[in-house]
Amino acid sequence: MPPKPLSQSVAVHAQLSEEDVAAAARQGYRSVVSNRPDGEEEGQPSAAQIEQASQRHGLTFAHVPVISGQITDDDVEKFASTLKGLPEPVLCFCRTGTRSASLWVLAKSDEHPVGHLLERARAAGYDLEALRPRMEARAAD
Repeated sequence: MPPKPLSQSVAVHAQLSEEDVAAAARQGYRSVVSNRPDGEEEGQPSAAQIEQASQRHGLTFAHVPVISGQITDDDVEKFASTLKGLPEPVLCFCRTGTRSASLWVLAKSDEHPVGHLLERARAAGYDLEALRPRMEARAAD
């Protein structure tokens, strides 16, 4: 699966392998964010393995693990804060990319129109319409 851009500075991907990290570096990504907790699935590379691969290829790595289907406001804030401190463009990943895309639309909902963010996610292959009420509540804060 190729990276799926959400913006000029952020794309999402399903679980990365060490080979995917090398490809991301060749494609010009400067940072990798893992949104998967270690041990979520048998055979899944650990965050430490992906971090080592990232470092070998000159990429900055961050681990912001989030349990699938249980994104908290604290998770969103940590993700947003992490993104702000990373060299761009950033490639975020989880098992399928949905969790990373969800974190991104929630984190950006106080900066951009909700409809625009949902359309960016839809264009990348993620229907996140169910997050609209939560995004609108974040935008109103």
